[in-house]
Amino acid sequence: MGIDGEVVLVTGGAGFVGSSLAIEMKTRHPHLRVVSLDNLKRRGSELALPRLREAGVEFVHGDVRHYEDIASVGPVDWLLECSAEPSVHAGYNAGPHYALETNLGGALQCLEHLRRHGGRMVFFSSSRIYPIEGLRGLPFTLCPERGYHLGSGARGVGFSEAGIAEELPLAGARSLYGSTKLSAELFIAEYAQMYGVDSVINRCGVLAGPWQMGKVDQGFVTLWVSRHVFGGPLSYMGFGGHGLQTRDILHVQDLYDLVELQMQQFDHCAHQTFNVGGGVKNEVCLSQVTERCRRLTGTTLSIGPRPETHPADVPYYTTDNARVTAALGWAPKRGIDVILEDIHTWIHQNIDLLRPVLEAKAA
Repeated sequence: MGIDGEVVLVTGGAGFVGSSLAIEMKTRHPHLRVVSLDNLKRRGSELALPRLREAGVEFVHGDVRHYEDIASVGPVDWLLECSAEPSVHAGYNAGPHYALETNLGGALQCLEHLRRHGGRMVFFSSSRIYPIEGLRGLPFTLCPERGYHLGSGARGVGFSEAGIAEELPLAGARSLYGSTKLSAELFIAEYAQMYGVDSVINRCGVLAGPWQMGKVDQGFVTLWVSRHVFGGPLSYMGFGGHGLQTRDILHVQDLYDLVELQMQQFDHCAHQTFNVGGGVKNEVCLSQVTERCRRLTGTTLSIGPRPETHPADVPYYTTDNARVTAALGWAPKRGIDVILEDIHTWIHQNIDLLRPVLEAKAA
């Protein structure tokens, strides 16, 4: 089954997720006109431009905060809204304006384009729409080998040993980043009800894979691998500084597989919201990531503790994919070791290109 329509616009299309989806879509469906729009603000995003061009993806240097930049593309059949200020730490050491204008304002500009010209949206939201205290207060089991996890028999509203489901209560603070994403979700529902704009929402957990320019506050899997390749400091930050915070990791290619299913079978998922992540099988704590990187690279790093916990950090998040699996039959195929190996291979294949971006800078 093919993808209906002819024009796909990917906002944030030179970022990690956006460029990965745009390139894969054009590669698999050469008949589509795939357009990538990005303001190139994030360091390393400029490295996507030759890759997009080689794949046949059009690039527009524009900003989702400005409607005229989106309108310059013309009518679209699909809009994949990947643009974001992606850091959960956004706004803590600076004003809120860029995150608000990009994550919420940008989503509204995209919705306006679809309201005026038609087209469907796939919106990439975040697991961080769930409140911080709600996630911190779950009945964890903690062990040095596995980190924080929900043990056998754990169950409540929106959580179980399978992870976090869409019904987890939303009352409470969640970070500026999470609030902008949740606010965008609410406006998507309003545009659907008032104007008939069709959409599907994916609340993504941790995503990883080649071409992610990892930093401490976003993209930690690439950061961990790159430090083991290039050297440089790493710290276990927060919750005592033991490296026991736990996340599930999803390969960006598994995310693409889901997006393709959603576009092909849109009637099965229209106006739905899905938690999307690696699931329990891809659940890992930071100390386990360190050990896997050591085995993969042969490098042993001394990782010191920074026990103070940032106000936005949570000890655990693992995705319960049950709803999206039931709707579309999708489940992740690539495990943690494959994700780490793919990143490691990518770094070595592009080491001179990536060194200026990923190598630790001297203090």
